[in-house]
This record gives sequence, structure tokens and C-alpha cells, in this order.
Amino acid sequence: MENPKRQRTTRLAARNLKRKLSPNTDVAPIVTQFIDVDDEHLDLVVAIRRHVEVLYSCFSDPDFDREAVNEAAADIADLAKIDENVEIIVENGAIPALVKYLECPWPLEVGGDVPNSCDHKLERDCAIALGLIAAIQPGYQQLIVDAGAIVPTVKLLKRRVICGGPGGCMFVNAAIRRAADIITNIAHDNPRIKTNIRVEGGIPPLVELLNFPDVKVQRAAAGALRTISFRNDENKTQIVELNALPTLVLMLQSKDSSVHGEAIGAIGNLVHSSPDIKKEVIRAGALQPVISLLSSTCLETQREAALLIGQFAAPDSDCKVHIAQRGAITPLIKMLESSDEQVVEMSAFALGRLAQDAHNQAGIAHRGGIISLLNLLDVKTGSVQHNAAFALYGLADNEENVADFVKAGGIQKLQDDNFSVQPTRDCVVRTLKRLQNKIHGPVLNQLLYLMRTAEKTIQIRIALALAHLCDPKDGKLIFIDNNGVEFLLELLYFSSIKQQRYSSSALYELAKKATSFAPEDSAPSSPTQQVFLGEEFVNNPTLSDVTFLIGGKQFYAHKICLVASSDIFRAMFDGLYKERNAQNVEIPNIRWEVFELMMRFIYSGRINITKHLAKDLLVAADQYLLQGLKRQCEYTISQEICLDNIPEMYELADTFNATALRRACTLFVLEHFTKLSSQLWFAKFVKQIIPEIRSYITDILTRPVEASPPTVV
Repeated sequence: MENPKRQRTTRLAARNLKRKLSPNTDVAPIVTQFIDVDDEHLDLVVAIRRHVEVLYSCFSDPDFDREAVNEAAADIADLAKIDENVEIIVENGAIPALVKYLECPWPLEVGGDVPNSCDHKLERDCAIALGLIAAIQPGYQQLIVDAGAIVPTVKLLKRRVICGGPGGCMFVNAAIRRAADIITNIAHDNPRIKTNIRVEGGIPPLVELLNFPDVKVQRAAAGALRTISFRNDENKTQIVELNALPTLVLMLQSKDSSVHGEAIGAIGNLVHSSPDIKKEVIRAGALQPVISLLSSTCLETQREAALLIGQFAAPDSDCKVHIAQRGAITPLIKMLESSDEQVVEMSAFALGRLAQDAHNQAGIAHRGGIISLLNLLDVKTGSVQHNAAFALYGLADNEENVADFVKAGGIQKLQDDNFSVQPTRDCVVRTLKRLQNKIHGPVLNQLLYLMRTAEKTIQIRIALALAHLCDPKDGKLIFIDNNGVEFLLELLYFSSIKQQRYSSSALYELAKKATSFAPEDSAPSSPTQQVFLGEEFVNNPTLSDVTFLIGGKQFYAHKICLVASSDIFRAMFDGLYKERNAQNVEIPNIRWEVFELMMRFIYSGRINITKHLAKDLLVAADQYLLQGLKRQCEYTISQEICLDNIPEMYELADTFNATALRRACTLFVLEHFTKLSSQLWFAKFVKQIIPEIRSYITDILTRPVEASPPTVV
């Protein structure tokens, strides 16, 4: 399956991106017109205008107030922390002024009582403001770049000074860190800006900063590399060529979750869709630290670690077993229970990849992975469902896992079909086929042993599963010899509607499978009979030796044909009954058209039975023991079975001992159980027909059947 989409997330870039830049926005430094606004808003606009004017004063007034510039930059940075203020800041032309101060406009050696650290503080505050502005929307990213921010930002990344004065190191480190944040936020989801950063030389200082003494700077540099490497192969290549991987791998071992979180995110983006870089990452020793991060307290780190494990375990990889040996399976299974859906999705993805190895398949099942993955099939999110289904497909490839699937109720869960997308349904179908192909030999023996010895719940689940998965030739062994049918019938009699539906579905599948080689619902052939006089003799006085009277009308018949067709007619004309020597025999309680059709069948062995005469003809066929005609009537009537008439149809079959019709009714009930279950009369009706279900299933399973052809998945 394809790799899941990797997301680049950072603290700043996760801000609200809903605002759009006004098409009429002017980048000029001063706003000259105002729309009607409330007093609070107007005060804010005036304050921002004043701060921007102060920033610009440095470039036009030789007597500018340096402290006022510092305060203006700090105030704008504070205001930018509130998303609602950013648009006003941008509209009042702050971006160009802030960009200018990324590169100090005066010498670092200053006189008077203004310490060096103030300069770094000014740069820091401008960088903070620009980073926050860039995080709001893509349009602001471009405004910052168009104002020329990349070059001074890269220079700021290279800033290395000997700290002087109180707080000097703190401010210079903060300025460098905030410069890295600018890179992160202007490059977010912007391929062109990512490329510009590389062209302007931004990658080497970021890689160098991974070894900076300040941990916060390390983290910011890793975050920036994480962003600019996302879906940019040229940037990835340069980062790797600059030997960033060993340091990033070391950062994975940091106790600081923010550090190892950015490091694993950067490694993940480097590895994504880059098989060669993935191999280099593994050679750099990333495997064990990444596995350890599966147990991180940071959910985002867990997600990234699971995704990396899945990528390390790609189909062409030979390290699947090594990953399991190093302890990845247990935390991945634990992560399936996470409250974070993305963590769940990525852990299922990783387990799906690991489950392509036979030993891992057994290990995942042994640690309870099957149950956890089956539970994920109830999650409504399509990607979570699909990753879980794919992992289960891999686990189903191992014969050792079949019993675990069945005992966990996995067959019923897979058959519930509560899936969001068609690829997941297709995957589940293939999983069931895999399991079906393994129900023989030792696997079948294991299930039969459990069906005899396990607790009742397990016994029932096994019976339900085998009804769907077993070979027809094993039906008698499973359901008669090992009492499987009784578990299904017990479920049908005592359980909830949901369990009854499982039972009815299993019984229907069992019946359908057992009769697939000799279907009972096909139209019966003409009966074997010694004498057929032919249709031309129907009601023909020629050679007639008996006349029937039906409602006062005469029907000419021939005893030789009648005696050969039915024991009733044989007893009537060869026995001691009065009709033996009678020339005229009155037939009561039958309509002319029904009697005529019955005679036509006796004379020719074939008739066209219309549905409006089928029931009366069935009664006549039962009365005169014409089994061939009776079967044809049952077939015709069974075609009319529907949800509305099933009780009447079953009663008709029961009254006239119409076995085929009764079994057609039984099969219909099992097939349409869900729809029928909403009827008030149905619960009582089901209990009434359970003996017939038992008789039917027993009968068809004790007939010899052919082996089903093997299925290849």
C-alpha cells in the first residue's frame, strides 16, 4: 500500500491560516484612510501606525531614538501574538520595516549606555514578529519574501558573536532561533520559497545549528530543516550531503520531547519517498532510537515514529524482523488504543508493513494485535479502517493466526461490512479468502478441538466462522459429527437480534454451500413413469374405460395410464374399492381446470403450471400422491415467496407435507432474516421453524458432496 501523506507540523506553523490578504492591501508604510471602526480598533490602528513610524524613523532621522525603535519592535512582536492583530499590522506596512531590522542598521559597537545586547534584542523581536505574521496565511509569506527577508535571515542564522553584557547570549541565541522560525513559517507549503532558501544559502547554516550549544536553537534549526525538506528533493539531497543525519539521529535520543519531536519530523520528511536516504538513515543508527520514541509521551512524536517504522519496513526492506526483534511490536499495538486518531492510523500502518513477514505475523497476533486491529474496523475514519484492514490481511497469511481470528469474532467483524471506502471492502474480501483457504488439515483440527473443549462463546464463534469458510465436504464432520449445527440453532433460539442474524447468515451460507452441487430450487424434471399415453388421449373417449364426473362435466380417462401414475389410482381400480368396476367416478372438491391439468400431467409428464392454479394443483397432487406433479407445483409456488407471505407459504407447505416448498421457505427466512426480524410475528415464527431448519441442514449435510475447487488469493 502507498505511504500515508506526511504532514509538516510545527508550533508556529500550526496557527490559524484562515485569513486572506485583502486584494486592495497596500504595502506602503503609512495608512492614510480609515473605515468606520469602533474606538478600541481605532486605538489599535493608531498604536500600530505609531510603532511603524518609529521603525522607519531610523532610516530618515539622524537623531532617532534607538530605545524607541527597540520598544516599537517589541510591541509589534507582542501584538502579532494575537492572530486578529496581524492583518492590521500588515496593512499598516510593518513587514518592510521589520525586514530591514533583521540586518542591524547601525554598528554593533555602540557608545553610551546602550549595551550590545539591545541590537540582538531588536533583531530577535523583528524576527518574532515576522515569524508570527508568516504563520497566518500564505499571502503574508510572500510579502515577507518580496520584502527581501531571506538574505538577512540567512545572515542572522550565521551570527556568531562573543556575548557581552547581561543577557547577551540569551538575546543573540534568541535572534538566531527566531530566524530559524522565520524560515520555517515562510517556507510552509510553499515549494518556490523552499527553493529560494536553498539558493540563498540557507541550508548550510541550519545544518550547522544542529550542533549549537543552545538546545532551543537546535530545535528551531531541526524544525526549519523539517519544513524545507518536505517534498523538495534538492533540499533533501543537500541536507544529507552536509552530513546532517548523524546529528539528527543523536537528537532523537534527547530527553526533551520538543527536540526529539522536531528531529524525528525532519528525518521523516527526508526519508519520505526517498529510498536511498532511508538506507542512509538506517546506517546512521536511527532504528533503535526511533523504536524507543514509540513510547514517547508526545503524541506527534509517536505518530512520526510509527510512520518511520512503517517506511523502514517497506516491502523491499529486509529489516522487518530486526524491527520486531528490537521491540517495536508491543508499543505499536499499545498505540492502537491511543486517543489520537493519527497515532492509531500510523501504528496500524506500521503493523501492516511488519505483518508482511511470517514471524512478525505470529508475534503481532501473540501480543493481542488481532483484537485491537479488529476493533479499529468500527472507526468511521476511512484511512484508519483501511490501515487496520491491510494489517489484518497480512496477519491472515499465517496459519497460526487463523484460530485467533476466529476466537476473537473476527470473521463476523469482517463480514459486517461497515467500511467507508471500496478499497477497504476489497481488502476485507481478500482477507476472508485467505482465511477460507486455510480451513483444512491442522487448522481445521485445531478449530474442531476448540469447538469441543472451549467455552461456549468460543464454540459459537467457531461454528459461525466455519459455516462461511469450510469446504462443503467437511460440513458433516463439523456440523453433524461435532455438533456445530446445534450451536447455530441455539444462537438462533436464545440470542439477541444481532446474534440471530449472525446465526441465520451462517445457516444460510451452510445450506447454500451444501446444495451448490445439487440445487433443490431448480425446476424438477418429468417423473419416471412406465406409461405415458400422450396428450392426444387427454379427455379422449377413444379406448376410454372410465369417465370422471367433475362438477357435472365428463372427463374421459384410461385406467392403464392412471394405475401406472399413482398408488391412489392403483388402489382405486385394482383394489376392493367401489370405483374398480364403475364406469363413472365422481370426483368432488376439485375444479375442472385443476383436474384437467392433473390429468394432462399424468398423460404427458409435463405441463405449464400457472401461479394462480399452483396451490390448488398442489392440493390435488398431494391427495393423489402424484409426487412429480407435487414437486413441480412446489417449485412454481416457491417462486412467489416474499416477505409478505412467508407465514402463509410455510403453513401451506406444512399442511400438505410439501417438503421442497417448506425448505424453500426455510431458506428464504435464513436469507432475509434481517428484513423479516422487524415483523412482530417473526420471533415466534422463527422458534416454530427451528426443527425444520435442523432437519433441513442435517439432510443436506449427510448427502455426499464434491470437494470445492481451491481458491487462489
